[in-house]
Amino acid sequence: MKILHTADWHVGKVLRGRARADEHRAVLKELVELARAEDVDAVIVAGDVFDTSAPTPPSQALVMQTLLALREGGRQVVVLAGNHDDPRLLDVWRPVLGALGVHVVGRFRRPDDGGVLSWTTRAGEDVRLAVMPFLSHRFVVRAVEALTDTPDQHNRSYAARFAQLAAALTAGFGGDTVNLVAAHGTLPGGKLGGGEREAQTIFSYYFEATAFPPTVQYAALGHLHRRQQMPGPCPIWYSGAPIAVDFGEEHNSPGALLVTVEPGRPAQVREVTLASPRSLRTVNGSLEELEAQAESLQDAWLRVVVAEKPRAGLADRVRQILPNALTVDVDERFRPTAARREGGGAARAARTPRELFRDYLAQTGRDDPRVIALFDRLHDEVTASGGGEG
Repeated sequence: MKILHTADWHVGKVLRGRARADEHRAVLKELVELARAEDVDAVIVAGDVFDTSAPTPPSQALVMQTLLALREGGRQVVVLAGNHDDPRLLDVWRPVLGALGVHVVGRFRRPDDGGVLSWTTRAGEDVRLAVMPFLSHRFVVRAVEALTDTPDQHNRSYAARFAQLAAALTAGFGGDTVNLVAAHGTLPGGKLGGGEREAQTIFSYYFEATAFPPTVQYAALGHLHRRQQMPGPCPIWYSGAPIAVDFGEEHNSPGALLVTVEPGRPAQVREVTLASPRSLRTVNGSLEELEAQAESLQDAWLRVVVAEKPRAGLADRVRQILPNALTVDVDERFRPTAARREGGGAARAARTPRELFRDYLAQTGRDDPRVIALFDRLHDEVTASGGGEG
């Protein structure tokens, strides 16, 4: 059988105030086209379908439409909750999408109640898929343990109980079936993509690769945004994110995985790079240098580091040259070092607001007559209304 493994869509993501709905629509359309072109038997979406636990109606509509398109032709489609998703919302979707053939798992379930999915492929192969959505630490570590145990004990407890759950879900795996696991979480040694939620990627949320028994022929993971294979007793892969969610991921290769597997043999994996995601780039240079690069940067979201002395209106000028600049920073080499003020706090207290503001502008390299004039006008208005000089 052939599987399309994807994860970490983060639909609804807003990058520095810019909505990315059009990008997500193009990326998800490309995934649907990939499933059709490769004639896959199943699609696994290993968590973080949404970017927030309260996705907007348009975000939900886009995901719903994509899942139904992936289901076309009788493909099996499996979706599990990630740490960004609200498992309760996915469980609300569960009966409706389940009636349409899309398997949705928001929270851990018993093997006989949706924790293990079974079906037969077009080629007659029997499939067993253990579904392991994101497991919150607060559900694993009990209140009494949280009060009495050490952080290291909490970490070991989390990993041990994850392994117990995996053992319970994979206990029925045999040699004559295609045996799969889909999970969302962090394995030790995994390389971060750069945009993951740090609080849920730390050691206390790790589980061990040994949680997956050798009877598993493929473990489809989500959470780390960099596509990578992990060492373990069976083939274990993160599909990576199909779209870079932040500038920490600008050097990643957004894509998905095509997996071919048959009973009794390890899966064969092929990496696929997607063409539609908009790139994220960090550029550095003077205004003149940035202007020279402008034409080649039209299709990317930009983080700009300006190699010039800070001054009023500099960011506006950069955005005139590069309209896709989402952030504008000054190169550290051009940031002035604040000079020490003589006389200490008492001397500063004796200075007027006008003097203090002028000192601030001078020390931060923002000395501009227009800004000073505006401050003086505002200051006069305030003091004229009885605010006083101090």
